[in-house]
Amino acid sequence: MNLNDVLKAIEEVELENVNIETEELLLDIKQMVYQLAQKIEETKPKKKVEAKKVEKKLLVYKPKRYEYPGYIEEVQIGATKSEGGSRDYVIKIGGQKSLYFFEGGIKNRPVIAIDVFDTPQPQFPKQLREVWQEYWHNPVVWAKKALEFGADLVTIHLVSTDPKIRDTSPQEAARLIENILQEIKCPIIVGGSGNPEKDPKVFEKVAEVASGERLLIASASLDTDYKRIARAVKEYNHNVISWISMDINDQKMLNRLLLAEGVPRNCIVQDPTTAALGYGLEYTYSLIQRIKINALVANDKELQFPISCGVTNNWAAREAWMKEPRWGDKKYRGILWEITGAIAVLVAGADLLMMLHPYSVKVLKEIISSLYDKRKGRKIDYKKWLEI
Repeated sequence: MNLNDVLKAIEEVELENVNIETEELLLDIKQMVYQLAQKIEETKPKKKVEAKKVEKKLLVYKPKRYEYPGYIEEVQIGATKSEGGSRDYVIKIGGQKSLYFFEGGIKNRPVIAIDVFDTPQPQFPKQLREVWQEYWHNPVVWAKKALEFGADLVTIHLVSTDPKIRDTSPQEAARLIENILQEIKCPIIVGGSGNPEKDPKVFEKVAEVASGERLLIASASLDTDYKRIARAVKEYNHNVISWISMDINDQKMLNRLLLAEGVPRNCIVQDPTTAALGYGLEYTYSLIQRIKINALVANDKELQFPISCGVTNNWAAREAWMKEPRWGDKKYRGILWEITGAIAVLVAGADLLMMLHPYSVKVLKEIISSLYDKRKGRKIDYKKWLEI
């Protein structure tokens, strides 16, 4: 008989005066030993264990601050009487020495210009016509209204100078700018029609009649006579936008050419082109980032200039104006499209935003204020948010 079979039915075994004669004896007592140890443990008096007080420490994340070898030039738009102009105030953009706000190197906050045209714009989407058609027959009144709507400065687009529109002469265009300079006292951006042959002539005359006002001329490009524009900017003390079409190498080249023509570094603003939301905005966003990183981190002196963005291009997107119920209420979409495009280029590093709708301007100014003035956010119903 197997002794192990016998032991399964009992809990204890006592052996006295027993002689066991066997060739082989196997005792499997592991389970018995475990049970015995458990009983011994249960009979021990239990000690009271006092919980230790753990001091809670608040962990604070401190992002690393980098020292950048590069910087962005500071450009002043407008000049006061003491500086040779007639503006009540000036606007400065650029001057950054860091990529991020928390690093403390952002000197001037971004600014917003509202676009004004020297001819009516019946092709505007309904949302824009409702705001501006009352004023668009008089660019001076339109510019004044833009300032009332919160613009930091205004852009006067001389589109009537295009030979395909009204072929307004450079002298007539210059007289309009003179009139606007007399009537409103904010810094001024002057845009052309986009005609590469006519724009240099227009800019020359405008620069002459506004000598010393530090206008921002919009713009010089590789397709225009940039040398002619550069000479006018340098001779009459103005600034110029260096405009290219989404190519960082072209931007470097045009900046280099303008500098070679004698345009001071603190008179150049670059515009890499702003695509609309849904139509290549991601290219604009990444290009602005590349420009800023190369300027600050790689110390690329050919890219160390403030950036201007034509956010108004978002109104050209069909989602901003086309009647399509699946896309939501049309009266909100255009404004949302402009706001979203503006936010994208703002966080990418834009210094100057050109916009069109007053409510878009209002929202972006609140966002800029939240970045610089530490305003708290709030929950928003977008339909109530966009009530005008």
